[in-house]
Amino acid sequence: MVGAVVVDREGVVVGRGAHEFAGGPHAEVHALKDAGDRARGATLYCTLEPCSHVGRTGPCAPRVADAGIARVVVAVEDPNPLVNGAGIALLRARGMSVVTGVLEDEARRLNRPFFSLMRRRRPFVTLKAALSRDGRIAAAPGVRTRLTGAAANRVIHRERAEIDALAVGSGTILADDPLLTARGAYRQRPLTRVIFDSRLRTPPDAKVLSTLGAGPVIIVSTPSAADCVPDRVAALVEAGADIQCVGEDSGLGTVLEQLAAWGLSSVIVEGGAALHRSFWDAGLVDRVEMFITPCTLGPAGLEWPLFHLVSGNQGAGVTTRPLGADMLIENYVHRPD
Repeated sequence: MVGAVVVDREGVVVGRGAHEFAGGPHAEVHALKDAGDRARGATLYCTLEPCSHVGRTGPCAPRVADAGIARVVVAVEDPNPLVNGAGIALLRARGMSVVTGVLEDEARRLNRPFFSLMRRRRPFVTLKAALSRDGRIAAAPGVRTRLTGAAANRVIHRERAEIDALAVGSGTILADDPLLTARGAYRQRPLTRVIFDSRLRTPPDAKVLSTLGAGPVIIVSTPSAADCVPDRVAALVEAGADIQCVGEDSGLGTVLEQLAAWGLSSVIVEGGAALHRSFWDAGLVDRVEMFITPCTLGPAGLEWPLFHLVSGNQGAGVTTRPLGADMLIENYVHRPD
């Protein structure tokens, strides 16, 4: 997610641009085209270092130099090993003044998933939980319980429309039978759904397998589980699931590395409680979203095991936002990079 503006010597914005979709022209290209001849002698402001390599598009740094830009202000260097300062070096070699680090933290926050993919070699991980006011996620274990209201649900589905993957445990599939799709919000790219199912309990008629038009469904299990239920494996494959078996000794980090290898840079882990706890204990959580609802479920309700842990961990910053009768609390566990 990159933005760029071209400002002439009088301080007038003469060109604007944004990277609109993967594989499309970069922000600098749009801004320079918008500015035209007015780019000569102007300053280019960009939220990410102009690239210097050939990927899905051509390099931007040479085009910036060819346009006659005199000065470039870059918020943050590109962590991609194919760039990583090479774009800035090219601009300086072509005689341009380059300033870096302006609004750097804001630029890093804008691209948390990208920085996670480049530097941690795994997607940016968000844990999402809808909770009663007394910290419970269901009326009882295995009971489907609707908690959030319309305003919170709109935010949840808008976020689903923006991220790369959703992840749940098999217990969530059995209890809720969710579709795991983005509804009421436009999504251009396929949405990958990941089911962690060490015992291969996912039924072949699970609703999520009826939504393959929205994107692939990957079931992560183990070789021993697959060997024990070959008929279930065959039925799930017939229903369209992609079965991925990892060794019993492989951790969640191994799965995340594989997701990163497939180009997935962000994943929301929506449930359930055991999967949330596993991600937390493995140190793989970057952000926690708690949708706190006004209802009380009482002592019979299923308690969310991370409620007190997350509440006591202030991380890199906590924000709250009212959503109708509900409250969204966001806790960033790690720094933006």
